[in-house]
Amino acid sequence: MSESGREAPIGVAIIGGGPAGLSAGLQLVRANRRIAILDSNRPRHSATLQSHGFLTRDGAPPLELRRLGREEFEAYPTAQFAQAVAQEVVPLSPDEAVAAGFPDGIGFRIVGNGIRGSAEVEFIARRVLIATGLTEQLPELPMIRAYYGTALHSCVECDGFEKTDKPLVLIGETSDVFSRALLISRFSSDLVVFTNGADTIRPDQESQLAAIGIRVERRPIDDIVGDKADMTGVRLADGEVIQRVGGFVRPRWHAPVEFMGELPVERDDWGLVVTDDRGETAVRGVYAVGDIVPPGPQQLIIAAGNGARVAAKLNMDMIRGALGVGLVDE
Repeated sequence: MSESGREAPIGVAIIGGGPAGLSAGLQLVRANRRIAILDSNRPRHSATLQSHGFLTRDGAPPLELRRLGREEFEAYPTAQFAQAVAQEVVPLSPDEAVAAGFPDGIGFRIVGNGIRGSAEVEFIARRVLIATGLTEQLPELPMIRAYYGTALHSCVECDGFEKTDKPLVLIGETSDVFSRALLISRFSSDLVVFTNGADTIRPDQESQLAAIGIRVERRPIDDIVGDKADMTGVRLADGEVIQRVGGFVRPRWHAPVEFMGELPVERDDWGLVVTDDRGETAVRGVYAVGDIVPPGPQQLIIAAGNGARVAAKLNMDMIRGALGVGLVDE
């Protein structure tokens, strides 16, 4: 790093060092690309003690997976990892991009604020890959954070097996709560679905759940209750406590792409970043991958796989751009 904190031009700046970003970075450095990953070290799953379903790493802490992935990425000579929060992504003019050595006239300036004493960073890159993941907003219940990551989880596929045959709760105020209840039914039929006063489950869906022994509770929730570290139930606003030992919560998610400024990043109805089949956003040269794109949060192994897939498309985009033969790999 130079004294100014500015590197020589690179191939791809990856914003986010989770499974999707690290997997993409690994594939791209193995394609002899100069790659920089900017990571804020604020993963959404930091409260989770174990992750499941990741082949060869079942039960490993998510932070350990990130550490191993970073070590593998940084082992390559063209890899750079910056502990920084992205602040600004600005497109270069075609002339500026060509002057930087980017033959197709596409390039970006990426600025990040260092964390934990790290200096500000600035990269000039041919492409940008957004892999920030999502920030989440849990239902506004005073004690929910005390049990989140231990008794309560958001990913049914990730943590359902450990809840087999236990009395569970599903708390959610969104229209996909019904499908989540069906997923949980594979692990326990002793399930109460709490809509917290929201009208998100239709009467016909409630009848279908009742047919398999799942109750829908529409009354507002006051709080989660427990005995020290153990969750014991859900207290309703009218004072009734329904005994439960754990379960799942459906957060609301936010895609943190404020660093894109006024660039026209398209979002879907859930606020997720829309991409084409290659993983490119509506901004030419900017790609996105991982939880930030539809369908949203998934298992870590799926995020990593998608990172590798988009990296291959991105690499081909740069190859074809350098040759002036267009986007489509026929």
